[in-house]
Amino acid sequence: MVGQAVGRWRIYSVILASVARAMLPLLLVFSLFLLWRGHNEPGGGFTGGLVAAAGFALYAMAFQPRSVRRVIRVDLRTLMGAGLLCAAAAGVIGMAQNKPFMTGVWISWQGPEGIAVEIGTPFLFDVGVYLVVFSVTLSIILSKAEER
Repeated sequence: MVGQAVGRWRIYSVILASVARAMLPLLLVFSLFLLWRGHNEPGGGFTGGLVAAAGFALYAMAFQPRSVRRVIRVDLRTLMGAGLLCAAAAGVIGMAQNKPFMTGVWISWQGPEGIAVEIGTPFLFDVGVYLVVFSVTLSIILSKAEER
């Protein structure tokens, strides 16, 4: 398939195709790592969303923008809406407890072997930012790539 025309796109490099296939899962895992640690340390939803979009942009360069849309399987506008809902829900949860909008609320969960996990609305907000940044960035990249 390398060197063959696929629609208006042409795959030029076996190396680029191989690297894109290998790097996509690694970049997605790294973006989730950035998301998870982001509300306590550098990182968060914005940088995690950019790294995830960069992984799919690399995949689009190696193959086609259409193949990226097939891999994602969800309309990017749906992801944008889900991200906005997550971010808004993070603010409304505090209001439901008679606190100001965007007040942090944490829930404790007791896991196996006595491991306690606390998750809060800042993380929910970061997930919303992650989804919005990922979907908007990738929408721009794919629309520009499809214009060619």
